[in-house]
Amino acid sequence: MADLFDQLNQPASSPPEPKAQREEPVAQEKPVKSKKPKMPETNTGYTAKDIEVLEGLEPVRKRPGMYIGGTDETALHHLVAEVLDNAMDEAVAGYATQITVELKEDNTVTITDNGRGIPVDPHPKFKKKSALEVIMTTLHSGGKFSDKAYKTAGGLHGVGVSVVNALSEHLEVLVARDKTTYRQVFSKGTPQTKLEKVGPAKGRGTTITFRPDEEIFGVSAHLKPATLFRMARSKAYLFKGVAIQWICAPGLILGNDPTPANEKIHFPNGLVDFLATLTEGRETYLPVFADTVESEDGKVEWAFVWPGDEDGMVRSYCNTVPTPQGGTHESGLRTAVARAVRSFGDLTDNKKASDLTTDDILGGLVCVLSVFIPNPQFQGQTKEKLGTSSATKLVELAVKDRLEQFLTTNPDAGRTLVERFIERMEERKARRKEKETKRKTATRKLRLPGKLVDCMKQDREGTELFIVEGDSAGGSAKQARNPKIQAVLSLRGKVLNVASATRDKMLGNKEISDLILALGCGWGKELNLDNLRYDRIIIMTDADVDGAHISSLMMTFFYLMMPQMIENGHLYLALPPLYRLAAKDKTLYAMDDQEKETLLKDEFKQNQKVDISRFKGLGEMPPRYLKETTMDPVSRQLLQITLPAVEEMIERRQTKDLVEALMGKKAEARFQFIQQNAQFVEHVDI
Repeated sequence: MADLFDQLNQPASSPPEPKAQREEPVAQEKPVKSKKPKMPETNTGYTAKDIEVLEGLEPVRKRPGMYIGGTDETALHHLVAEVLDNAMDEAVAGYATQITVELKEDNTVTITDNGRGIPVDPHPKFKKKSALEVIMTTLHSGGKFSDKAYKTAGGLHGVGVSVVNALSEHLEVLVARDKTTYRQVFSKGTPQTKLEKVGPAKGRGTTITFRPDEEIFGVSAHLKPATLFRMARSKAYLFKGVAIQWICAPGLILGNDPTPANEKIHFPNGLVDFLATLTEGRETYLPVFADTVESEDGKVEWAFVWPGDEDGMVRSYCNTVPTPQGGTHESGLRTAVARAVRSFGDLTDNKKASDLTTDDILGGLVCVLSVFIPNPQFQGQTKEKLGTSSATKLVELAVKDRLEQFLTTNPDAGRTLVERFIERMEERKARRKEKETKRKTATRKLRLPGKLVDCMKQDREGTELFIVEGDSAGGSAKQARNPKIQAVLSLRGKVLNVASATRDKMLGNKEISDLILALGCGWGKELNLDNLRYDRIIIMTDADVDGAHISSLMMTFFYLMMPQMIENGHLYLALPPLYRLAAKDKTLYAMDDQEKETLLKDEFKQNQKVDISRFKGLGEMPPRYLKETTMDPVSRQLLQITLPAVEEMIERRQTKDLVEALMGKKAEARFQFIQQNAQFVEHVDI
């Protein structure tokens, strides 16, 4: 079974410490009084001089992860988001109507707004410094700690632009105020010039130009035009009162990247335009429901619809800041929609509507939700989740009343919608009943798991099932697949290790249950490959250590529960690349660091500019790249999982022993394996 566990030779997590031998206490001839233990007299060298005091912006450069979440590609682009958020705050407050975002060849970004301009007069607390210099060089400084300058804002901690300054090799600020243009230059958070007048100004506003520091982000870290364009476009969707001019050096747009070099971004219909792009070409159960409710506590805007394909998503924002992890505003939305639908069901005498769960109702919803509230509380400086408790009630009250009115106004569409939710509820209950009832045989009426996106072809020949981890990876795979022959099953989290689990625990595991239902052939003694629904079962995980771990858990499941699946050649591993290397004349992919270096040396000209992208995971890989490299049968690579021949019984027993040692309950066996094989490890992924 040489191929089965190749990936397990990757470095494992730290082995358990061997138990120390405990010495038996020496018996005392006479009882003695216990003495207070003496502290060791050895001088450790730990003195006052070892205590560091970080001043100004030093903490940011020392620990950038505390402020922007790390130094990876996401953190790099977060710098642009911080500056753009400040410009958007001016627009939302009613002081700016135009914003320009420009990306230049030298990895420099310029963001301009026609707002009020950063104040340049001396700061009352630091009389020798201008307010501009205080804002740019002092953490927790700004005009958003009260509602005097901004009623609502995305930047609230007073660390955004100062963090950008600290992590930029070069940063220049131009401010137009009172018919005068002011300028100040910084490097790595330190002023390089004093605030100076550089000439007259026709209008007003702020221009910030910066280049991220290669010492922090690495020499190969480059801002991506596609990422910044999407960021700018989402801001324009969220506030229809602003127009954003996007400019990008043409030489930065490589290959098939559709990002424009120059475009004015303005959406007069706001969230409705945003929803239209998310649901383009998809049939819906109801017309688009969009509305805005404003009160003393804040403003709630939304647009949502239920597509017929039931592939749902929620995009939420607070003060134009994206909240990909959701939060209290999303909780209010879920409660409001569920209650409004049940209420409409009662109104139309549909007794089953009262049994609908929130997941039954919101499972296929596509929604854009935007709230504007004073003093929002985000979780972490990167603001990925909203924690303001009052936002729940604000959204719930706004959405529930308007949705009830909307459904009452469109009763026929509302009834169709509720009936679809009831069908989904009955499917859910049937799946639960099937799980509780021991399945004897697989049948043609097999109910499929909700996370399975099936292929269109009815017979098994030539069909493929891709098993992926997480909704994000599943979303990319669904867009990259050939829907005629390729199905996608998204599992949530790492699958259960069946080698160390009890039978009851395995039967009660949803991910294992969904997988068995999707395959349709039973398992263990009841396995019947005649009922297998797909020709190839392909495990597709991220090209990193976590992905290898998930693959090993999946292979363990098939080896122990469905070994005939491997014997009959149905099980495969997908081989997604880790890197994309692109120049003007060619695009190549590398599976690991070694192949990347080889390709750079052999396939590209010396000193040629090569754009190197590292895929963080399948969910972060654009669908067209995933299709080209991993899912298209014409261009992909697959690794077939095999077992030793039946007659090679000794090797078979060795394989079984290896699986038991690595995946079983005995940690000592794993520790022994690591000790014996550590000498053969050449590359350690830490």
